[in-house]
Amino acid sequence: MNNSDFIDMIQPTPKLLSKRCKAIALLLRLFLQFSIYPVSALVWYFEGWFIAVLTLLLGFVIIGIIRSKLRNDSIPVQQREYNYNDQGIAAWYTAKHFCYEGEYK
Repeated sequence: MNNSDFIDMIQPTPKLLSKRCKAIALLLRLFLQFSIYPVSALVWYFEGWFIAVLTLLLGFVIIGIIRSKLRNDSIPVQQREYNYNDQGIAAWYTAKHFCYEGEYK
């Protein structure tokens, strides 16, 4: 492998410093990771298990689309080939859209 095979990391994942930014990132991460399960449980309670399974599968697709939109909106273009988990995506999005310059590094 030569050096051109690697992507230079221009910016590291932002480290959030203020409590407000950390809370927003935590809520966003929890939404991306766990929002489809309570929705499917509610659908199961009110409608039935078949509709709940369909809702769960549709939820995976919708959350995947939301995750990719947040990722493409906040992570720099040169770094989009890296894999990011929900915590990284939430940190990037929160730092770019909800925090001021001094609230993250």
